[in-house]
Amino acid sequence: MNLHLLVAGAGIGGLAAALALARQGHPVTVLEQAPAFGEIGAGLQLGPNAVRVLADWGLLPALREAAAFPDALHVRDARSGRALGQLRLGEAAVARHGQAYACIHRADLHALLQHAVTQKDGVSWRLGARVEYWRSGGEGVSLTLASGDHLAGQALIGCDGLWSRVRHAGFDHSPPRRTGHLAYRGLVPAAALPEAMRANQIGVWLGRQLHVVHYPVRRGEAINLVAVVHGEPGAADASNWSQPAEAAELRAALGTISAALADWLAAVPGWTRWVLHDRDPLRGPTDMARGPVALLGDAAHPMRPYLAQGAAMALEDAWALGHLAQGAAGDDWPERLARYAQARWARNARVQQRSRRNGRIFHASGALRLGRDWAMAVLGERLLDNPWLYAGPGEPPSIGRPSP
Repeated sequence: MNLHLLVAGAGIGGLAAALALARQGHPVTVLEQAPAFGEIGAGLQLGPNAVRVLADWGLLPALREAAAFPDALHVRDARSGRALGQLRLGEAAVARHGQAYACIHRADLHALLQHAVTQKDGVSWRLGARVEYWRSGGEGVSLTLASGDHLAGQALIGCDGLWSRVRHAGFDHSPPRRTGHLAYRGLVPAAALPEAMRANQIGVWLGRQLHVVHYPVRRGEAINLVAVVHGEPGAADASNWSQPAEAAELRAALGTISAALADWLAAVPGWTRWVLHDRDPLRGPTDMARGPVALLGDAAHPMRPYLAQGAAMALEDAWALGHLAQGAAGDDWPERLARYAQARWARNARVQQRSRRNGRIFHASGALRLGRDWAMAVLGERLLDNPWLYAGPGEPPSIGRPSP
């Protein structure tokens, strides 16, 4: 029996899991179906909860070298440009939550984690390794790759994303579900923008069945833009994160918008389109772990992007898994993974639910929109901040039997 732990997927979640396990001295084999390492996509936001995980792993200096740390978040009406609310970030976020709020290009976070993993002994890699199916029993888990190769290990951690083969093979055969929303993404060099548009801030524009977000990445050297609209993609490849898209297509979907927002969209040199999918919120711990097999990140709990917590929850999952891996032996893994799932499922489900709720509020019209705007004007930062979320990931989970 090969006593390595098997991690399926070498994206952000997979690298975080490999790092957390290797930090506890466990040999890890990382399986990646792509022929080369890399991360597609654009920017992402890391709340203080995610930054706290990276700090615990000693990666805060590397994060400071790669990320931007915005001073504030400003919310405006997409059609009129009217200011709706704001939230102080920067040092104010550190004072409130103990860690900063960061924005980073997805590829830079991936590279940061990959470098950290390669500094650890006992980690091996297999590229072009697509999981076909797995089976648990005996001393662990055995799996078969699409190539026909067979592998075995003490445990398998499925970090293979929204379209997870590990999930499909033993948890849930149903495919992810379209949300009816499309995300358009673009990246603009900050040097190409007028000085007034280079502020170190997150901008959020809310409209009927749409919203647009922009924020700095790469130390402020670039600005990431994401526009989310309601619509169906036709015959588009649902699993492709980066389908080319035309600016005219996006502008038609947005309808009438303010001149200031139109300036942001016009600055983007090229757009890609992503068809948003999700799954129902987690129902219990068995949705995340069964025997010597566990799911992590999007494989377990894909998030809608309206709370900016997809990457953060994957990092939190890996952090909890690492703590529970301390001192684990071969026959411990089913119990350790059950404890991991018990520690994580309810928080992940809450974030999934809140993300859906935020989407309805962001895209509201009529009375809900009026109520939203009034609440932001009256409650201000108390409405926009998320102390329950940013205080995470909480205390390290203890090693012991999960509660029933």
